[in-house]
Formats: sequence, structure tokens, C-alpha cells
Amino acid sequence: MTTTETSGSGDLARTLDLLWDTGHRPSRGPKPTLTLDRIVDAAVRVADAEGLAAVTMRRVATELGTGTMSLYRYLPGKAELLDLMLDRVQQPLEGEPPSEGWRATLREFAYGSLEMYRRHPWLHQVNQTRPVLGPGAMAGMEHLLTGIKPMGLTDPEMISVLVMISGYVSGVARTQLSEQEAERTTGMTDTEFWEVQSPALEKALSTGRYPIMASLSEAAFDPSFDHFDFGLQRILDGLEVFVAKIR
Repeated sequence: MTTTETSGSGDLARTLDLLWDTGHRPSRGPKPTLTLDRIVDAAVRVADAEGLAAVTMRRVATELGTGTMSLYRYLPGKAELLDLMLDRVQQPLEGEPPSEGWRATLREFAYGSLEMYRRHPWLHQVNQTRPVLGPGAMAGMEHLLTGIKPMGLTDPEMISVLVMISGYVSGVARTQLSEQEAERTTGMTDTEFWEVQSPALEKALSTGRYPIMASLSEAAFDPSFDHFDFGLQRILDGLEVFVAKIR
């Protein structure tokens, strides 16, 4: 899935006002029939169901049963709306209990992030190298930093740990999404795909040119093996060694 949008590409000052509710509110005039929260929620629903390209001011207005121009009373356009959508889906659950130890915090973060990508696959279409930090993202970051502070790392090291886990999760989530797209676009399941290749592969392996691959058991490609958890645990193991070294 290719990147099609970039966070922070709209009116940044206006976006921050909307995120932090610091903008001017008119004290007079008719009572608004919508709320910014309803608009953002509707946009997320459209993106989840139809993809990011489907999120237009017109489409969101239709979802809300109102006219397109009424949305412009609340925000300038799609670029600003996108930043609000990103902050909304990153918001931690209300009353989320603290994790027991830094390792549990990072494991929770990894699995929560993977689930976020599954619920909102359109996130892969957004270049977030310049994130616009709103209350949702800040609350999530505060929760994480609180949980890993006992590691005893320097501030740059703590941020690097989060970057490391985020990169790992994003890569796995993108691969899983690509697998789903491949099946959808080709009409061929993963099992069917490898069954077609099987005769050619068996012939190649019988030549003796690939002895290590030929020695692999069927369990090597067992689809039930949890590659995500295996990789995550090894990352956490490495961090545990590092933490023990600096203490």
C-alpha cells in the first residue's frame, strides 16, 4: 500500500487549535448542529470501510446527513481533518491500567499498535514522519514513557526504544496487509499460491544445489508459528540484556 497523504500538510496552526481546543469560539449565532468529534468519527468510519481515498469533505458530510459546506464551519479541509483522525485513533483507551514493568508496557504497546493497524489499514497510506501531536498522541506517549522510565535509559534511548518497536510493528503490519491485498487482487489463497509452485520447487531442491533448504522440515513453514511474537520477544530480550548492563 503506497503512501498517499502526509500528516501536518495543512494549516498547522489551525490544526493545533482544533486538536487542543484553543481556537476562538463565536459566542453568538445559531447553535451548531454538528460537533468536531462527530465529524472526525465519521471520517474514521469512512476510511476504515472504504479507504483513505474515500475520505472527502463531501463523503463525510453524506455520512453525517448534512451538506458539505456545513463541515467548513468546523475545519478548513481534508488535510486538517486527517491530522485529527490520526490523533483520534492513537488515543489510549479510557481507564487503561498501568502495565506491570517496562517489558509488559512495550509488549502491550506492540500488540496494541498491531491491532490499530488492523482496525485502520489506511494508516499505512499516511507519511507520519512529521506527526502533529495532539491530546491523543500525547496521552499515549505519556503512558509509554511512564511505563519504560524504570529501565534507567537516557531520554534519547527511551525514544529510540519506542522508534524501534514502532518500526518493527509497522513492518509486520504492512506485510500482513500486503498478504491480504495479494489474495484479494489475485483471487488465489496463500495455500493455493504455494501449491502451484510446489512441483517446480521440489524439482529444484532435488538437484542438491540447495542442501540447507532441502533439509528444512515442513514445520519450518508452519503457518501457525507466531513470527510476530517471536521477533518481539527477541527484541525485548536484547533490551533486557542492555538494561542489566547499565545498572
